Amino acid sequence: MRRLVLALAVLTTLGALAAHAQPGRWVKLAPFPEPAEELYGVAAGEKLYVLGGLAPGWIPRGLVFEYSSGTNAWTRKKPMALPSHHVAVTTLGGKIYVFGGFVPPAAGPPAWVPIDNAWEYDPAADTWKALAPMPTRRGSPVAAVVAGKIYVIGGASIHPGSPEPAVHPARPHRALGTVEEYDPATDTWRARSPMPTARNHAAVGVVGGKVYVIGGRTGAAFISVASNTDVVEEYDPATDQWGAIKARMPTPRSAVAWGVHGGRIYVAGGEFQDSRLMAAFRALEAYDPATNTWSVLPQLPIPRHGLAGDVIGNRLHLVSGDVQSAGIAGMSLHSDSHDAFELSGQ
Repeated sequence: MRRLVLALAVLTTLGALAAHAQPGRWVKLAPFPEPAEELYGVAAGEKLYVLGGLAPGWIPRGLVFEYSSGTNAWTRKKPMALPSHHVAVTTLGGKIYVFGGFVPPAAGPPAWVPIDNAWEYDPAADTWKALAPMPTRRGSPVAAVVAGKIYVIGGASIHPGSPEPAVHPARPHRALGTVEEYDPATDTWRARSPMPTARNHAAVGVVGGKVYVIGGRTGAAFISVASNTDVVEEYDPATDQWGAIKARMPTPRSAVAWGVHGGRIYVAGGEFQDSRLMAAFRALEAYDPATNTWSVLPQLPIPRHGLAGDVIGNRLHLVSGDVQSAGIAGMSLHSDSHDAFELSGQ
């Protein structure tokens, strides 16, 4: 009898743990109308906005689409005021803010020219407004909002004093640890404490008033000559200080999508490349700052990098992207897939 009671207690405990650790499930939603890579997603007003896109020859597409979860439908919106790629995107007060990025050279062979442009997009009016430019020209930073201020972090650009007009995989350039704070109330910028690990193509999330920068690539902007990192760093805007290194992301990667829900930061997809392998990731992993731990979750249905993502309600939406790491001449494998991972029970 005692053994039976113990067995029942064990089964009850295991059942409770299983319920608490419910992994969620994937849901297939309306496909993205114009599949592309280097897309960025942001939720505003209970809708998902997908911006950007990169065409062959490193030509920015300047796409803007709105997704309504109520109708499971996409609507084309006014294009980006300045088509650019590898921008930082965030939202505050129902407006969408877009910072930096790259544009093509005015003449000559293809390359990535870093820019300092800043924009405010009003989804309700479908209008764009130019803001005060960033102090630093850079592409592929991340942006996060804390207490009404926007922090634009990291990225890639040319070396200081370099005669190079643009970044290119065959020419010297650098990853950045630059942090600049934008105040929408005054349309002004100020420099803040640099990020310890200079990087670009990272993920970012805000939990408990602190900013977490996750993964990305170091050394350069291009996956063919850069190194992926698993480093997680915490920034406290209130003190302008970077904290101790946090638990490493299980899968080092860059060119990911991300979203925040229930105090956890979700990181999806990404890419890797070396002389032997060109790959896109299916990984979905979640970081919990409260416990400084990572969870490995069910994989994406389709491996992708340069995909858009954010959370609406209890769903992490992941949109489009490329199923093959960049750089194969004449080949593009853009997916129109729109998958959502249901986070209830997480």
